[in-house]
Amino acid sequence: MQIILTRSLSGENGIRECMPCHSYQFLGPEGNVDIELIDESANRYSVHFPVAGFYLWPATRLGFLVTAAVTVRIAFDSWSQHPELKLQPEEQWMVAGPLFDISVEPEGVVAEIHLPHIISLPANEVDMSWFHVAHFKDEGMILEAPAVEPFYAVLENPSFSLMGILLRLASAIGISVPITSMALLYYHFYPKEIKFHLYLIPSDSLVMKAIDDEETKFHGVRLQTSPPVEPLYFGSRYIVSGLARLEITPKELKLSYRSPGEPQAFSKVFAGKMEEPITFEVTEQTCKTSVWHTLVKPVETFMKENHRHLRDRLGDLSGVLDDLQDSEVITEEERELVQQITREKMKNETLLRMVEKKGPQALEILFRSLQQKDPYLMSYLSQQSL
Repeated sequence: MQIILTRSLSGENGIRECMPCHSYQFLGPEGNVDIELIDESANRYSVHFPVAGFYLWPATRLGFLVTAAVTVRIAFDSWSQHPELKLQPEEQWMVAGPLFDISVEPEGVVAEIHLPHIISLPANEVDMSWFHVAHFKDEGMILEAPAVEPFYAVLENPSFSLMGILLRLASAIGISVPITSMALLYYHFYPKEIKFHLYLIPSDSLVMKAIDDEETKFHGVRLQTSPPVEPLYFGSRYIVSGLARLEITPKELKLSYRSPGEPQAFSKVFAGKMEEPITFEVTEQTCKTSVWHTLVKPVETFMKENHRHLRDRLGDLSGVLDDLQDSEVITEEERELVQQITREKMKNETLLRMVEKKGPQALEILFRSLQQKDPYLMSYLSQQSL
């Protein structure tokens, strides 16, 4: 029984920060500010900014510059769930970012709002005049021209409504717009084989959250990966392959924007018992250009490579010991033996050796527990051999 660790081979160096998709905190001028989840099913949140300054939600790239204390209510909405959002038929509109429903109290204290977009900049293919922030009100769609930065668009002294970023393209130009994208890889463990699900999606945090939620229902675990090394394009087709005997269905993925409420396209990859490392690669179909690849290793390899780091850096083991005992990897007596050791490194070493001796299935359960209990450490270790 095995579990895997993903290492990116995209050419990046150093450590990449790992943050959950919807981490419930803004970064503010005086530290982190907690976000209240009002309604999970409606993706509705509330946050109070206590002092003037700039506040950023890193997980979504949504930001606010405020001149005084203010309470902001944020709901993430779906473009496809609003067919009443009539767009101008003589223009070609392209969704370029999430759809938000935002309100503030008191009004008039938000000097700037930074709205995330999915367009890859700088890019010669994109004219900044194409960007519009669309407000959807009773009187119809109202457009504003924002200042455009690589990952967000800025409105000064904004009004609030149902709002999102659209690109307005002349209907006859027929160009391809480069999209900032993500590759999401999930593993599913079964006794006789390992299965992966691979998604290519625009960098929309709400879409990623919807996929995370759906995969979690079926016990899928998302692995740490880097984004594609090149911008992707809507409508382009990408071929999924691997340097091992893999069964991949379908082998072709087409990048498109599907709202969070819609089913998202993915490739299923069947890897058998996965006794050796394997490599996944995604190639653009027409030009045969490699846009993303990653290495996936069995858990035994990860444990051998990182035994010393785990011994030195594991912290509170109580949650991990609970998981191991509940899964019958260790007995009550073995748990007490570990807990009686006072020196932290020796305690960690004892636990690691104890689980290693019990075989691959025990290591798989330990690794899964560590991913849940200390995701930052596991993400850090997964990047060390880049």
